[in-house]
Amino acid sequence: MLRYGCNRFLGLGQRTPQTGAQGVLVRLYHERVVDHYNNPRNVGSFDKNDPSVGTGLVGAPACGDVMKLQIKVDEKTGQITDACFKTFGCGSAIASSSVATEWIKGRQKEEVLTIKNTEIAKHLSLPPVKLHCSMLAEDAIKAAVKDYEAKRVKAGTSGKAKEDEAAHA
Repeated sequence: MLRYGCNRFLGLGQRTPQTGAQGVLVRLYHERVVDHYNNPRNVGSFDKNDPSVGTGLVGAPACGDVMKLQIKVDEKTGQITDACFKTFGCGSAIASSSVATEWIKGRQKEEVLTIKNTEIAKHLSLPPVKLHCSMLAEDAIKAAVKDYEAKRVKAGTSGKAKEDEAAHA
């Protein structure tokens, strides 16, 4: 029942009238969106208290989409070793999250900040009314990197304070 509803929502399986006996399958979303929606990559979550994990939580109040994207960073090299997401929203939001996690794995954290929503939207062939989904993905990437950097600064500051205490003791 759920699959039927989702397929109907995505425009899969609908037939349009044609002069012949055979109908034409109408697909409202690009096949990449449908693929990432039906087979999302990297779904899950990491421990947000892990110092090597950055978490980006963003949402679009207008449509109700909420996206949590997490990155795991090698602290020595700055390379993103793993990424995952959990998204509550439409098929385009789920697909944008899935694509984003695929694109950022194995790249430097500075490099992923150059990924633009227009690249994600173009890759998925998102219609203009769904561009906000790719914007959420871009914002989630930036928020995850920002969270990771904030943890590094906090750990560095608290580490220095502990060293100062030890030196004065």
